[in-house]
Amino acid sequence: MADDSRSTDKNAFGSYAAIGDSFTEGVGDPGPDGTYVGWADRFAVLLADQLPEHDAFRYANLAVRGRLLDQIVAEQVPRAKELAPDLVTFCAGGNDIIRPGTDPDDVAERFERAVADLTSAVGTVMVTTGFDTRGVTLLKHLRGKIATYNGHVRAVADRYGCPVLDLWSLKSVQDRRAWDDDRLHLSPEGHTRVALRAAQVIGLPVPADPDQPWPPVPPRGTLEVRKDDIHWAREYLVPWIGRRLRGESSGDHVEAKRPDLMPL
Repeated sequence: MADDSRSTDKNAFGSYAAIGDSFTEGVGDPGPDGTYVGWADRFAVLLADQLPEHDAFRYANLAVRGRLLDQIVAEQVPRAKELAPDLVTFCAGGNDIIRPGTDPDDVAERFERAVADLTSAVGTVMVTTGFDTRGVTLLKHLRGKIATYNGHVRAVADRYGCPVLDLWSLKSVQDRRAWDDDRLHLSPEGHTRVALRAAQVIGLPVPADPDQPWPPVPPRGTLEVRKDDIHWAREYLVPWIGRRLRGESSGDHVEAKRPDLMPL
């Protein structure tokens, strides 16, 4: 099995590029200037903190919301190879898997070709599984399909020696508070917990346990839950369905926020 906790010389990672979609771009975790932060940015800070003070750490985030696997492979993988960082995180295929009629076996074959391409040109490639969607209203019916794809991702990781950021096993993000109001993207705290788990995967010390239990909350009444569901459907579900019907993507006209390896 792929080793989720392999220890790597932390000083080897002087540069890092993140590849992916809205999850890696950081949607749900807005910064003070309105630009999304997200788990990859937070992970980059943890990586930079491990370097000696005089060593410059460089980071690129190539992810763009809404991107399908083939778009990520066409747009982001060549750029990551050109940058040739010490570490790449590759999270792709999730938007394909949630689309009706897609075959997780087929998506996984294309994912493997991209991993083979990346591992031939960059340092370490960390791959990412999908979340356990049992509590995600829009996606819980796809849980089996996502689990099938995850199995493929882990097998690919075995074959190419990739560390695995296993989001399915990260129980703390199954709490409602780990998710943004749209119920599709992580909240700032959810992104923080993923960043901590990513650091653990490559053997970095972390300042907090990503699976630390959430504080208890008072029970919610049926009326309150129903009002929240109605608000969510009006504000998020209807527009999401509308974009699908129109063939639009939330990432149309959006560019990568950090297309070059830049010092933090």
